[in-house]
Amino acid sequence: MSTYRYGRYVDGPDPLAPPVDLRAAVDELGREVMEGSSPESALRELLRRGLPGARGLDDLTARLWRKRAALTRRHRLDGTLQEVRRLLDEALTAERAALFPDPDDDARFREARLDALPRSTAAAVGELAEYDWRSPEARESYERIRDLLGRELMEQRFQGVKQAVENVGARDVERIRDMLADLNALLAAHARGEDTRESFDRFMREHGEFFPEDPRTVDELVDALAARSAAAQRMMNSMSEQQRRELAQLSQQAFGDSAVGAQLSQLDSLLRGLRPGEDWGGSARFRGDNPLGLGEGARAMADLAEMDELAEQLAQSYPGARLEDIDADALVRRLGPEAGVDARRLAELERELRSQNLLERAPDGSLRLTPKALRQLGETALRGVVDGVRAQGQRDSSSAGAAGELIGSTRPWRFGDTEPWHVPRTITNAVLRSAGGPLALDVADVEVSETEQRSRAAVALCVDTSWSMVQDGRWVPMKRTALALHHLVRTRFRTDALELITFGRHAETVDIGELTALEGVWEQGTNLHHALLLAGRHVRRHPDAQPVVLVVTDGEPTAHLEPTGEAEFHYPPLERTLGKTLVEVDGLARLGASITVFRLGDDPRLTAFVDTLARRSGGRVVVPDEDGLGAAVVSDYLRSRKRR
Repeated sequence: MSTYRYGRYVDGPDPLAPPVDLRAAVDELGREVMEGSSPESALRELLRRGLPGARGLDDLTARLWRKRAALTRRHRLDGTLQEVRRLLDEALTAERAALFPDPDDDARFREARLDALPRSTAAAVGELAEYDWRSPEARESYERIRDLLGRELMEQRFQGVKQAVENVGARDVERIRDMLADLNALLAAHARGEDTRESFDRFMREHGEFFPEDPRTVDELVDALAARSAAAQRMMNSMSEQQRRELAQLSQQAFGDSAVGAQLSQLDSLLRGLRPGEDWGGSARFRGDNPLGLGEGARAMADLAEMDELAEQLAQSYPGARLEDIDADALVRRLGPEAGVDARRLAELERELRSQNLLERAPDGSLRLTPKALRQLGETALRGVVDGVRAQGQRDSSSAGAAGELIGSTRPWRFGDTEPWHVPRTITNAVLRSAGGPLALDVADVEVSETEQRSRAAVALCVDTSWSMVQDGRWVPMKRTALALHHLVRTRFRTDALELITFGRHAETVDIGELTALEGVWEQGTNLHHALLLAGRHVRRHPDAQPVVLVVTDGEPTAHLEPTGEAEFHYPPLERTLGKTLVEVDGLARLGASITVFRLGDDPRLTAFVDTLARRSGGRVVVPDEDGLGAAVVSDYLRSRKRR
C-alpha cells in the first residue's frame, strides 16, 4: 500500500506558485513615478517594499540585522582564555595536593615556585613549560592546555582540523607541522608567480584531509584560507589589548611546539599579501555570556562577514546593482528557505519587468517606462475613472467609435470594407443559396451594415503644472486623469486627435510618457494664455474635427507670453495677463471650441475668472474634488461626443 506525505515545498522555487503579479508591479511603479520619483528609484522602492506574496528587500534586511545582533548579544570571544585558565587551575591544584604531604625541601621549593607564578595566564603557562610535574593529573591538565591551544589555532584557519586530528599525539603534531611547511612553500611559490599546478595536486594528495572545501586550484585554496584567516584576524581585533597579548604568547605553546605558531604566523603573512582585499582590519563587539573558543569565534566572525555582505547585496546601493547579485545559498543559510524563495521572486519580478518590455533604457542611460507599461497604467487609470463614473450614476459606454454610426441598412460586402457583418442577412443568403442542401458559407453571402462617418474630435487637454498643484496634493490625480483620457482616446476613439499641454510659467506639448514622469518643481506662474495658444494651434491643424478644449487648473492666470517668447509673471495678475488670456478664449470660440474648465480649489478670484471664461466661450465650469477629477474630465469628453 502506497503512502504519501505532504509538506511545504523547499527544494527551490515552488513549481505551483503563482507567477509574479506584473500588473500590480506596474501599477505600483506608475504611482511612484506619478508622485515624482524616477523610474529607477520607483523600481528600487518597489523591490524594497515587495508585493503581496513576496517580502521585499527591507524585510529581508531587517531579519538579517536581527540575526546578526542576536549573534553578537549571545556570545563573547574569551572562551579559549577561560578554558586555558580553568585547565591551569586544575593542574596547579593537583600539583599542590601532590606536594603538600612531602616534607622535603624540594617540595617546599616547588610550592614557592608555583606561588610566584605571574598572574597572567599566558605568562604562567610559559613559566611552566619546563616544570617537572610530580602529579600525573597535573601533567595531563597542562598538556591538555597545549593541545587545546593547537587545536583552536588550527581550527581558526582550517575548517577540517577536527575531522583530521581527533586525538592529538606526537604523530599528529608532526603531520600538522609538515602540512603547514608544505602549504607555506606552495603559497610562497604561487606568490612569486611560479607554475604551481603539479605542486598543488601533490599537496592535495598528501594533505587534502585538512581541506573539506575540496579546492580545485591554488586560487580556490587561497580564497578559502584567506577568508578564514581574515575572520581570525577580525576576531583578534575584537578583543581587548590584554586578551590579544595573552593569546599571542599562548600561541607559541601550541602542541608544545613553537614551530607550529611560527608556521601559522608565516601563513597569515602570505595570505595577507595574496588577498589584500579581504577585511583584515574589521572588528565586532560581542557582549553576551556564552564564551566562544578561537575556532568558534572565527566561524562567528565569518558568519558576521557573510551577513554583512548579504546586507550590502540586499541594499542594492552600489552602481549596477541587480537582484541576481544576491547569494541565494547564503541567504538560505542565514534566514531559511522561505527567504531564498522571496529573493528569487523579487529577482524574477525585476527580470520580467525588463524582459516583458515594461522598462527600458533611455538614450541617456536612465530607466523609463515603455509605451506598453504606459498603456497598462492608462488602462488601470481608466478603470478607476469608470468606477467613479458609475458611482455618479452614469453608464459606461464601450462603443469604439472607429467604424461610424449604424444607419440600419445593409449591402453586399466588397473587398476593403471594414463595416461589421450583418449576421442574420448573411446566414439567410447562405440558406437560400444552399436550397436545402448542406449549409456552407460563401463570400457572396456576406452582407455588411452600412454606417455614416462619425465626426472626429481635436481634443486639447491643458493641465496646470504650477507648484500649487504639487503642494495641495493634486499632482497625481492630474496625471491619472491624463492617463485615463489618453487611454480612452487611443483605444476607443482612435480617430480623435489628442494633445496634452502642460502650463506653469510656460506651456508646452508633451507626450504621455513625459507627463507621467514629470517632476514637480518650484515655479511660480500659471500661464493659461500660452496653453490656449498651443490649444488653438492644435485645433487649427485639424479643421475637419470638432474642437474640444479641457482645462484643469487650481489658480487664476498669473503669467502671459510676450511677443519675444518670454513669460511675464505677476501676482496679483495684471489686467494685461487676463486680457491676453481672454483674447485666446475668444479665438477658440470663433473656431467653434467651447472650453470646459475643471476648477480645483475655492479661490474666489479663480472662481470669478473661470466663470467669465466659460460664458465667453460657451463652455462650462466643473468643480470636482481630487478623487473625482478623472471621472469629471472623461465624462465631459464623452458628453461632448454624444452632443455632436
